[in-house]
Amino acid sequence: MAQTQEQEEILWTSGRPDGHAPMGVMGDHTHNKGEWMFSYRYMYMDMEEMRSGTNTLTNDEVIFDNNFTVTPERMPMHMHMLGLMYAVSDRLTLMGMVSFHDREMDHVTRMGGIFTTESGGFGDIKISGLYKFFDKKHQRVHANLGFSIPTGSIDERDETPLPMPAVRQLPYPMQIGSGTFDIMPGVTYLNQLGDYSMGAQIMATIRTGENDRDYRLGDQLKLTYWSAYRLNKLFSFSGRLSFLTIGQIDGADPELGLVNMMNTELSTVPTVFPENFGGEIIHAGVGFNFYVPEGILKNVRIGAEYEFPLMRDLNGIQMETDQMVTVGIQYSL
Repeated sequence: MAQTQEQEEILWTSGRPDGHAPMGVMGDHTHNKGEWMFSYRYMYMDMEEMRSGTNTLTNDEVIFDNNFTVTPERMPMHMHMLGLMYAVSDRLTLMGMVSFHDREMDHVTRMGGIFTTESGGFGDIKISGLYKFFDKKHQRVHANLGFSIPTGSIDERDETPLPMPAVRQLPYPMQIGSGTFDIMPGVTYLNQLGDYSMGAQIMATIRTGENDRDYRLGDQLKLTYWSAYRLNKLFSFSGRLSFLTIGQIDGADPELGLVNMMNTELSTVPTVFPENFGGEIIHAGVGFNFYVPEGILKNVRIGAEYEFPLMRDLNGIQMETDQMVTVGIQYSL
């Protein structure tokens, strides 16, 4: 017992409320050999208004100043995520995640009409390996290497009214998957000091090839830093900053009507143009974790995080993210 206590004093531990990152961070920790962890997360993202670069645009600016017949006005997104982790050894933990998506996009037309399109379904399956290569003096570092399998649909369709009512291929933001096998490498650093803890993570998403609709989503790079304070053995509170850069779409879906469908000088809607994607975003987040260290609910962790943008510099004309909420529950055994 004395040796275990000594180890707990000098090594990073997950057995405290801030032993896991805020709920919005994935792949943040490893497990000891033979341990399992099951998790469920629900994420809500609200996108409202259009933006070009760092400037918010009104509906009239999008439609009349930029010659579009339709503009998106709001896009709420709901995502449910089921995760499973298993430690093959004290150094290597395997992780898998499946997700279900539900999306809506509200539109306004040049004539003042309104309509909504919807899509939903299972997303791409993500499988990762987390390899711990440093574990000393309250600090841990592990490498992340993940792969995304294109099980999510890129053929979502719904009825749109222009140029005449018909069921059509939906624009890129309404598609569920990437359509490509993606590589997700990264590194995660963890540190605990008394009642304080912090972590930092760098993760990339590298697309491979084009999908069967002749395009490839932009590569991504995300830098995340978080800090947490352990209020007691049950609760911790966290703050987080993240920087995300996303590339433009390469190629184009031939069915999205990049050629003027109305045979006029007007374009249809900004979301069908590949150049209207990607950019740089800085988010801040605040959250909490609740952890049960003993009893019938031992090793149950419940958390929530609220994120909001500090800076958005977007390519072309596209919707801006206003807020994200993530809540989740984790159980280890």
